[in-house]
Formats: sequence, C-alpha cells, structure tokens
Amino acid sequence: MSNDGNHSACLMCAMEDADETARVFGDSLWAAEIVPGYEVPGWFILRARRHAELITGLDGAELAGFARRARDLVAAVTEATGAPATYLLAFGENYRHFHTLVTARGADVPADRRGGDILRLRAERRDPEAAARLLPAVREAYLRLAGTEVG
Repeated sequence: MSNDGNHSACLMCAMEDADETARVFGDSLWAAEIVPGYEVPGWFILRARRHAELITGLDGAELAGFARRARDLVAAVTEATGAPATYLLAFGENYRHFHTLVTARGADVPADRRGGDILRLRAERRDPEAAARLLPAVREAYLRLAGTEVG
C-alpha cells in the first residue's frame, strides 16, 4: 500500500509484508499489528498503510479513518488487557511514516515507568510469545467494537 518513492528503509512500510498472524486488523487505509522490536504484551502499532509522513501528511480520508481506528483500538486493548490506562503515543522522529503506538499500562507498572516513561518498558518487558498470545483477544474485541466500520 505504500505510495511512490523508495521506502525500503521504512519499518512501517515494511509491515505491509508482515505475517498476518501479527495483525489486529487491516483495511485499505490503516493497519494495526505487533511490530518487531515492540513485542510487549498490550503494545500495538496503528499505522497508515500508505507512506504518509507525520500527521500532516495524511489526506482527508486517512485523517477521518484514524480517529475511528484509534478509538476502537485503544478500547479493544483496554478491554482485552484490563489495563487501568491505555496510551496513544505519536512522535515521528525515528520513523516519520505516520503511526501511533498503543500501549496498555498495567496496574503493576511503577510510577517511574508511567506517562512517556512507559517506553522504557520496551526492553524490560519485551516478550514476543506473550504478546502473540494476547493478540487474538485484542482482535476479537476490536472487530466487535468497530462493527461495520471495519473495511
């Protein structure tokens, strides 16, 4: 789905070729999945399918779709994990391709790892097997919550 230009070095574009078993959902504009290197249980990337840089690079349809997809993915992750907080983070420094990181913050996460410091858990709690085990529950919750809005 990525558009013109050579984006072979773009991790988010490369996810187009990822195994479907890592995907929560994919429609014509958006996809959500577990991304290599971010396999923390309850962490998912929501990304534009087209290589659009930063939120300012989204077209009208992508922007409208983003609001619904973000809402439903955050709700699904919260439901499936029982997390008291679920974060939606967007930076755009390391990967300019527009994406957000949805992170469930469990009650067991200490105060010094909350808010933006949750990213420190990436190395501390990386567990690909546990992340994969959680994915079906998130997918099921997402599909139910999104209902007919799923493309």
